[in-house]
Amino acid sequence: MFPGFLSRMKCIRVISPVLVVLVAVSAFAGASPAASKPETRAAILPNGFGGWQLQGTVQTSTDPAVADAANPAVVKEYGFTDFSSGTYTRDDGRKLTVRAARFSDASGAYGAFTYYKQPEMLNEKIGDQASSLNNRVLFYRGNVLVEAVFDKLSVMSAAELRELASDIPLPQGGARNLPSLPTYLPKQDYVKNTAKYIMGPRTLDKIGSPLSAQLIDFNAGAEVVEGTYRGSSGEGTLVLISFPTPQIAAEHLKRIEAAHPANGSQGGGSGVVEVGSFVQKRSGPIVAVAAGPITDSEANSLLASVHYDADVTWNENTFFDKKNNIANLLWNVVILCGVLMGITIAAGLAFGGVRVALQRLLPKRNQSPEDDFIALHIDERARATRGGVHVSTGSAEPHGGQVAR
Repeated sequence: MFPGFLSRMKCIRVISPVLVVLVAVSAFAGASPAASKPETRAAILPNGFGGWQLQGTVQTSTDPAVADAANPAVVKEYGFTDFSSGTYTRDDGRKLTVRAARFSDASGAYGAFTYYKQPEMLNEKIGDQASSLNNRVLFYRGNVLVEAVFDKLSVMSAAELRELASDIPLPQGGARNLPSLPTYLPKQDYVKNTAKYIMGPRTLDKIGSPLSAQLIDFNAGAEVVEGTYRGSSGEGTLVLISFPTPQIAAEHLKRIEAAHPANGSQGGGSGVVEVGSFVQKRSGPIVAVAAGPITDSEANSLLASVHYDADVTWNENTFFDKKNNIANLLWNVVILCGVLMGITIAAGLAFGGVRVALQRLLPKRNQSPEDDFIALHIDERARATRGGVHVSTGSAEPHGGQVAR
């Protein structure tokens, strides 16, 4: 019996680790297909909106060259993720072509919008921002940039595109936040539709800038916005470069100052293209450079309008729930006071009731010198006085009282 039992125990000891390994492997194998599945994204374009109906199917792609064959590197720098296009028609025979590019966040969609927007475009109220030129409308909503081309416009075209914008899925969480750097561009003397938000060196080369990508150093986490401003003798460029910390910004400002000769000669291979004035300064983590065919006073005036304001974010939970509700706290205090009063009354009744019950049930056994208490017996004195009987209390009685035991 025992040898068989011991042999079975040895088998169990050997098999148990094997079973654990097999269970772990099976669990990993079961989870790996789910982990390897590509991320599912909501469709960008709807089947219909505002009286327009999709013809055929929506064409999709994750290749930036499909979104823009001439500038795939630029689209990729803005965080391109996928592309959709479709053709819509109405009952009256009109046709509309819609192309939509989705980016990883709203900053990418905004940057791409500024890249494709032209100064001659008119501003429209569609989505988050929009511009139009003839029958072409460019707008972005959340992290999606949309180009709509009508074969024939109508008075309701803008309203129809607003309905399309409302159907575009929005990103979650912080991906909906727009960059704050463009808000530091001064408004005075600004040339409309010239602000460009830049997130990489390829885009900087396409747009053109008084600073090279080497001096800006996108590898250090830099983001750039530049705009054109009117001067007395021409139009200058204001470049704002935001770095993660003021220390990094100070270091890059020194590089720009070293690349800009004090005598104002041409920068050559220094990474600075100097035409006219070239003035720079730092405000917090932002480095500002004003350059171009404008006077030094105008350049300094532009820089004086750039002031960094620290934005403090409070990350602590501030939801108005029961735990953080002051009214709920006060109500709990009232309940606690009531409970304490109830306990006090119950304890008093218990103490007095037990004492009286013991006095009546066991009058002899429960009397002791420690149980003495003073009683005035006012009712007995009043009855004795009304009956003509004088009760002598003795000199030991304090103020007409009597010691009762």
